[in-house]
Amino acid sequence: MITSTRRVSPDKSEVRIAFSLDDTSGIHTRIRESVQVYKEHCRMAREFHQVKHDIAVLEDRKRKLLAELVEDEKVAVEIARLEEEFRRLMEENRTLVTVHNERAQQLETLCLTSRTTQDSS
Repeated sequence: MITSTRRVSPDKSEVRIAFSLDDTSGIHTRIRESVQVYKEHCRMAREFHQVKHDIAVLEDRKRKLLAELVEDEKVAVEIARLEEEFRRLMEENRTLVTVHNERAQQLETLCLTSRTTQDSS
């Protein structure tokens, strides 16, 4: 424990204050505690900065993944559009092949009818 002694000169023109250490083990204990608190503070500051860094890395990764997701959604929309166009074109192709076959058969029938008519005359 720190104690102070106050001495005043007989004519009261001078005041002297003296400090003495009565309990040096108490001071050493407080110093050790202060050092421990300081070391703990340093450790916590390092952890805080590491966590801040980790958060920044994760936020950057999140931003990149969201950008990829947006791009994937655009690709999915384009694929769906192309699949629909393919389905429509396949249906149109089937219709055209059917009409072509019908017209080819009609042409063949007309040609045969025309020959038969020419042969009869």
